[in-house]
Amino acid sequence: MDVYEAIRSRRSVRGFLNTPVPVGVMPRILAAAARAPSGGNLQPWHIKVISGAAMQRLKAIMQHRVEDAPQGEAIEYDIYPKELVAPYRDRRFQIGEDLYAQLAIPREDKAARRKWFARNYQFFGAPVGLFCTVDRRMGPPQWSDLGMFLQNVMLLLRAEGLDSCPQECWATYPQTIAEFLGTPAEQMLFTGMAIGYADPEAPANRVVAKRAELGEFAQFIEQ
Repeated sequence: MDVYEAIRSRRSVRGFLNTPVPVGVMPRILAAAARAPSGGNLQPWHIKVISGAAMQRLKAIMQHRVEDAPQGEAIEYDIYPKELVAPYRDRRFQIGEDLYAQLAIPREDKAARRKWFARNYQFFGAPVGLFCTVDRRMGPPQWSDLGMFLQNVMLLLRAEGLDSCPQECWATYPQTIAEFLGTPAEQMLFTGMAIGYADPEAPANRVVAKRAELGEFAQFIEQ
């Protein structure tokens, strides 16, 4: 697949078919994605991929965990800044409104919105889940390296005809996920990711996130 097309067609899919991901695809993708740049070649990413019976166990665990602790656990980093200002606040608000409009869930129906959001912890029905952890001694530059690695993964998934949804929401249950994965104490959870084939009938998949115009974020300085 052309790189431009892979970028254009990558989106956060929130409804997957139960079609299995072919054996051998994920190892091939992860090996290729590891060519991502990282400062000093530290390669700070640690990846665990779950599927099959392990996926079913985690989904069962999370179904009960979300009911028992709907507010999550003690988080280890702020997913969003505490003071989110415009235009970032407006962009976050807009994508939420676009999604729930497709789902026909009004803003005042908080219970329905919470129920929908809980689908994150079922990987939106995806057959494969990925978790990325990082050594606690790493700093913001290394966290940016994680993003470059994960972007490689998502673009390579498109090259294989697969879709994904990066899910930082998993960071709200760090203790549960660490116990399930057997994560060493020196590592902390950064994000999860749902992987599989997009369900073309899922209403949420009709949402196309808006992007800022080039002039809003880029300047070309020649002199």
